[in-house]
Amino acid sequence: MRILAAVLLLAVQEIDHTKDSLDAVKAAIAKGDAVLVDVREKGEWEQGHLEGALLLPLSWLKAESRSDKLAEHAAEKLPANKVLYLHCRSGGRVLPAAGFLKKAGYDVRPLKQGFEDLKDAGFPVAGK
Repeated sequence: MRILAAVLLLAVQEIDHTKDSLDAVKAAIAKGDAVLVDVREKGEWEQGHLEGALLLPLSWLKAESRSDKLAEHAAEKLPANKVLYLHCRSGGRVLPAAGFLKKAGYDVRPLKQGFEDLKDAGFPVAGK
């Protein structure tokens, strides 16, 4: 358990929230240069998620990183050569998630804004 905590701490220390504006995020997604990745858990996702977002829970990322299969299995779920804007409920889980994905070779940009903030900023909710 201590080793996992140390890994998470290192991941958080290496990554900070993106400085990209939400308008820039929307534009990159609209152009197809970026995608939203939701790192909340499946139960949270099922209560509502952003249109076009991909679900990649932090718990899955942790488990895959422990098995050394993260890069291989993430490639099955994530597009190559696109910016990944990560979001969660309140901006905390995106930092360790970004560390795992960065280590796997992805261009990750964790958002400080959480799910409700993104909805309020005009990101469409799926099925609404």
